[in-house]
Amino acid sequence: MERPWSRYSCGMDINGMFLEPSNQGRQGMESRRFRLSRSKMLDFLDELEAAGGKARSLYLPSGLSLVEVESLLKEALETPTIPPGLAELVASSETGAILFWGFYRRCLILPPFPVTERYLAHSYDATILRSLLKRSFTVALILIRLGAYAIGICQGEKLIASKNGTGLVHARHKQGGSSQRRFERHREKQIEYFLDRVCQHVREQLEPHARAVDYVVYGGARTTILLLRKRCAFLQQFDNRTLPPLLTIPEPRKAVLEAAIGDVWSSTVVEWYER
Repeated sequence: MERPWSRYSCGMDINGMFLEPSNQGRQGMESRRFRLSRSKMLDFLDELEAAGGKARSLYLPSGLSLVEVESLLKEALETPTIPPGLAELVASSETGAILFWGFYRRCLILPPFPVTERYLAHSYDATILRSLLKRSFTVALILIRLGAYAIGICQGEKLIASKNGTGLVHARHKQGGSSQRRFERHREKQIEYFLDRVCQHVREQLEPHARAVDYVVYGGARTTILLLRKRCAFLQQFDNRTLPPLLTIPEPRKAVLEAAIGDVWSSTVVEWYER
């Protein structure tokens, strides 16, 4: 029998890496986790709805407690038991989650942008998710690692403005003594100067679009991202519009920035199937 993901590149992530099934500890059930681009996700939803049949569609926004999520899932699925790990995935998602559960397909979608309303349908109903994916959000991308940065403004999946560059930040000194302390002080000054320059470039790129920006996405090294957000006061106005960071980004440059746009628009899918 054809497995449900075979018509898409669902057995691979968006970088082409093969993803192994994981046993969920439930008799006869396994799950698979993968990523789908915007266009592939829309195709996925079209096929899902076309299949019809008895099903449940449950939309849940972020911010719900684990207890609330477990209760809502059990109520929607009309069962006292749910697959292990399902409630934890939903409760930990910063963008909410959509559950499609029926005879044809059983899957959880973690969308790229926030689900804002709670909704239950007694069918495969992808209307809300499809509408979310078809919107042309304006997204600011800020990618940074010590010594390199890339900044972009995207309208939908189109890059409409960008800036990338480098800055001198020496690697850590491994020797001890007073020379190491002098080197570390010098390195700290280099980092501060680099972050201030990046902050200025961020302002130059984002300020003309500040009111139009729907979301900001950071990418790169977590520590450097935190340092930039702490030091750059201009970015504080976007704190309530920030999506989960892209922490697997390599050294930022124009090509990396362009590739990251697809990642921003991709959805994570966890699918359960019979062994």
